[in-house]
Amino acid sequence: MKNIIFAFSLMTLLSCGKKDKEYRNISNQNESREVIIEKSESAGNYTYLSVTEGDESYWIAVSGKGFETGETIYFKNFMEMNDFESKELDKTFETILFVDNYSREPDGLEKAAEERAKASSQAKKRMDAMIDSIKIAPAPGGISIAELYGNPEKYKDKQVVVRGQIIKINRDIMDKNWVHIMDGTRVDRSDLTFTTTEDFQLGDTITIRGKVALDKDFGAGYVYPLIVEEAKQVQ
Repeated sequence: MKNIIFAFSLMTLLSCGKKDKEYRNISNQNESREVIIEKSESAGNYTYLSVTEGDESYWIAVSGKGFETGETIYFKNFMEMNDFESKELDKTFETILFVDNYSREPDGLEKAAEERAKASSQAKKRMDAMIDSIKIAPAPGGISIAELYGNPEKYKDKQVVVRGQIIKINRDIMDKNWVHIMDGTRVDRSDLTFTTTEDFQLGDTITIRGKVALDKDFGAGYVYPLIVEEAKQVQ
């Protein structure tokens, strides 16, 4: 049995709120679906599958490769994206389902869900340990991440200087790099996301200056309660 768990890069990428009209749960999330693959196109970490379910045809996106035309797969737990553009494929999907849990065997979904819950728990423990291990003082003239999250209106549309350790990078999305940093302080969140055209390396401790934006809407349902934009490294 081969169970595969799909992790959304954009979602981990964006760490954001969602607009129901553009990015929504579909009603029968807990019902297993059985589909037959009609076409397969791989790009990056995803495989885009044109599938049929009875008389209905639609697209889904999953992780992994090696799918064959005529193969049957089973899935549940998914989200619908409307007008989703894949730059790798140079294609816009009017509607596509991003599948979170699928299997090549009909009885494989429950085990996949258990594995996913276990992985999530382990990831949380690793994140908590990472936060506890990072202790970075604010840069001269700068503020901590906790201060920024604790007083967002104070810094809205203003330039801020923040220092932290890079824990995650998503490159070349919307012509920007999306970088997450931590300094060991926290309020509701412990990591801060900023966008930049500069390149950095995972694990580096950096100081950046950028403009604070609140409730920033990037389209496709992705809204950041707080993000630092057009950031540049401060030497």
